[in-house]
Amino acid sequence: MSSALSPESWCFDLAWIPQNAYLVGGAVRDALLKRESEYLDLDFVLLDAVKIARKMASHYKAGFVLLDGDRQIARVVFTQATVDFAQQQGETLEEDLYRRDFTVNAIAYNPYTQEIIDPLNGYKDLQNRVMRMVSIANLQDDPLRLLRAYRQAAQLGFAIAPETQVAIRTLSPLLSRIAPERVRVELNYLLNNSLGTPWLKSAWEDGLISLWFPHTTQKSYETLALVDSAAFYFPQLPLFQALSDTVKTNWLGIAKLACLVSSLESAENELQQLTYSRAEIRAVTTALKVLPQLPAKTDTLSLKEQYLLFRQAGVVFPVLAVLAMAKGTQKDTLASLINRYLTPNDPVAHPQLLINGKDLMQALDIPPSPIIGELLNEIAIAQIEGQISTPAQAIELAAILLTHL
Repeated sequence: MSSALSPESWCFDLAWIPQNAYLVGGAVRDALLKRESEYLDLDFVLLDAVKIARKMASHYKAGFVLLDGDRQIARVVFTQATVDFAQQQGETLEEDLYRRDFTVNAIAYNPYTQEIIDPLNGYKDLQNRVMRMVSIANLQDDPLRLLRAYRQAAQLGFAIAPETQVAIRTLSPLLSRIAPERVRVELNYLLNNSLGTPWLKSAWEDGLISLWFPHTTQKSYETLALVDSAAFYFPQLPLFQALSDTVKTNWLGIAKLACLVSSLESAENELQQLTYSRAEIRAVTTALKVLPQLPAKTDTLSLKEQYLLFRQAGVVFPVLAVLAMAKGTQKDTLASLINRYLTPNDPVAHPQLLINGKDLMQALDIPPSPIIGELLNEIAIAQIEGQISTPAQAIELAAILLTHL
């Protein structure tokens, strides 16, 4: 683990950082809180920011990204660190710090002198564990900061200062000016982490959520808390895994999104508005579609019904399980289904078919069509019910079924 205030832990030489550069923002805040990480995320303010970033990236053969050409912000990406260089805003460092969002993020550090520069008493707010705005004007300049207050409070375990929360409520309509994809990033942290649930509710109460989820109620947020509880009861379910390497929403976040959308019919539009991907929208709508088919007592499901349930749910099954429990299904009645899902060779949840579609088409001399899928489903059901056990029997059954289709 490394502290951002220790240049010897950086993956580049301190000599690349000019004497007039300062480490700022979350890196300084987290170091003062003794929050350590194996991956460093450093932010510097300085002059000639982009030029220095380009040179460093070239020297170390690291990645270079121009984040904002107008404001002169660039990023250098190493294997174990991300380093952002931003042009100093204002004539002095203090002017730059006075333009930031919250006092705890407006603390600077000089890596050459080890001096802490804290004109806004951010360190005192760190000690008191409180998020306090630098000014109401700064929140107006970038209204995403309104939602970011809740995300960082959740992340750090802080409270929001009363005057800051009053300002957020007053300014909440301004969040509609922000690009939806930026809002989604902040929302996702609150959705993906159980610590975010109470803050998501608080953000709703303060007017920051209804633009995107217009029909959420107190009950919606109570259900979110129940989803968190269900996730706790089923630690073996992969709820904290992301959908994929490219889609960072985890399965817990998908379950919570399913609680926030108005209905199955409106889910797609609401999630598209926030620029969620097709994979994320499909996961939410699948959960909403399959959930009503899950009886309160799942132990009454036949093998065929269990198989069809697993087929419909697919990889969304963990979401289905926690949503079912959040909505009243007893934990014990879900246990058998969860055990099946978590057993890779379970014949009901993960059947190994006796034959595949290509085998069927060759044996019965039929072209590709949706009928192939129907036949394979019937073969799988007959297999798990013990009616057939060999490929020849599977083909014989398919031939009989085909005469009735």
